[in-house]
This record gives sequence, C-alpha cells and structure tokens, in this order.
Amino acid sequence: MENQYPFLPTIALPPTTDLIRLDARPRRSVTLDSAALEVMTDLKLVDPVSVHEDASLDDAHRAMIGRGIRLLFVTDAAGHLTGLVTATDLLGERPMQCMLGHGKRRADLLVRDVMTPRVELEALKLEDVASAKVGHMVATMKQHGRQHALVVELNSETGHYEVCGLFSTSHMARRLGISLNFIRVPQAFSEIQHSLLHES
Repeated sequence: MENQYPFLPTIALPPTTDLIRLDARPRRSVTLDSAALEVMTDLKLVDPVSVHEDASLDDAHRAMIGRGIRLLFVTDAAGHLTGLVTATDLLGERPMQCMLGHGKRRADLLVRDVMTPRVELEALKLEDVASAKVGHMVATMKQHGRQHALVVELNSETGHYEVCGLFSTSHMARRLGISLNFIRVPQAFSEIQHSLLHES
C-alpha cells in the first residue's frame, strides 16, 4: 500500500500565508455559447439549503442573508420537498396579501403561507440541460420571467425524479459579466427597504 501510494512532502506554512479570496479563484470564462452546465449549481456537489415550512418569514430571511442566497427549498417534518421560497416571496407583496386575506399579523406568517408549493413548480430535465448552451438558459428564463430554474433527474433505482440542479439569473449574470434585467425589479417599498438594510 505504502509503495503504491507514497506520501506527499509537506512544508512549514510560510508566515505570509492567507486564505484565498473568492474573487481570486480561477474560473473559466463563460459566454452564451458555453455549456449550460457551466453555470448550473450542481446539488450533488453543493448541499441544498432548506427551511421548514413552519419557520417564520424572518427566520427564512435570516437564513438567506447568512448564506448569501435568495432561494430556499422548503421541507416538511419528514424532510420531503414541499415548495420553494425566494427573497421576493418574503419581501414582496405575498406577505401583505396573506395579512389582508387571512387577518394575520406579519409576525404570525409562516413560510408555508408565502412559498410556491411543489404542485405549482416547473423544472427542466437534466438530459435537456446537458446538451444546452448558456444562451438557451437565458432565453428559457426570460421566456418564463423567472429568477431561478430547477433541474431534475430520474433516479433509476427509485423511479422518482430528484432535484439535482439549480439555475439563478444573478449567478449567470455574474459569470457572463452582463446584466440580465428581464426579471422584475423590486418596486414595493418593503422590498427596497429590506434590500438597503440587509443586502448591501
């Protein structure tokens, strides 16, 4: 074993050593003609961030801020996917509509009240994404006016589909170095105020 896999040499950590900056990590340049998988968040490699459907809106928002993301998967007590909640769901018109429609205070609202339930979600098949270009994804998300797109793959063992990837227009825009401004800009004062307070 030792002869087959000889140990690697080590060095004393130089006194000027520091952590690598995120913006210094080498990345392949991305264009509209690049493979779509280049800009997909692969949930086989990155743990999906979830929140319980009975969590408060403030707890969900804090989770987003803490992880620097704008989408959470919503799960039930058994850990099954029940929906998605985005920053727009939390900070936009949905909480106000629920407050008016059900006579609740904002503090009483739960993630389940403002999320998009699983039955209303759409997804792309991984087999289609695998042969697509970034330009196809931009066109797809523009067509649907979405900030995010789910990707699913059939598990051959269970016969069930699993969410295996996620596309984000903000991530694609950063990688492309362009603005993807076809998504609705937050207009409600609550959204702008929250953005100024929490996301600067």
